[in-house]
Amino acid sequence: MLMVGLTGNIAAGKSAVADRLAALGVTVIDADVLAREAVRPGTRALRRIVDRWGVQVLAADGSLDRAALRRIVFADASERAALDAIVHPEVARLREAHVADARARGDRLVVCDIPLLFETGLESRMDRVVLVDAPHEVRLRRLVRDRGLSEAEAGAMMAAQMSAERKRRGAHHVIENDGALADLDAKVAALHAALVREAAARA
Repeated sequence: MLMVGLTGNIAAGKSAVADRLAALGVTVIDADVLAREAVRPGTRALRRIVDRWGVQVLAADGSLDRAALRRIVFADASERAALDAIVHPEVARLREAHVADARARGDRLVVCDIPLLFETGLESRMDRVVLVDAPHEVRLRRLVRDRGLSEAEAGAMMAAQMSAERKRRGAHHVIENDGALADLDAKVAALHAALVREAAARA
């Protein structure tokens, strides 16, 4: 089975690529989905979060109040690290379970959509790494247009991430998402064909 890590900095279009790969029949395991699953009511991770930060981070229905927790952890790097130490191992456990299911089904190709692939060192666990990228100005414009951020807010979010240049050096495939959706469709189709060939060769 070919394990592929899919990543990209904010507003590069990683999710659009993941959606297109899934539509082509590829098993896509989304880290953001797993992160939400890891902190559902009744989970060990949510209990540990409440133990540390109190019931103020719970919504009225007992689910995690993400906005309340975000206000705490993004104001203090040590608090953010504490949250990561709780959630990341649970996400990893869930990912391994999904990978095991895919292997049992006989899937030849699995894509793990991981925003912080390089930051967490998970690229070393992948057979191939795909980076979705777009020029700085294009990503800035998307953040302002699609998320209603000011240019200053968008620039600060982009500056806080590892540079795309560093990620490019560790990627086997790079999708340049700087054009129209039709262009992206063609690029994803070509990527899919390449990955299928690599998975077949590996099998």
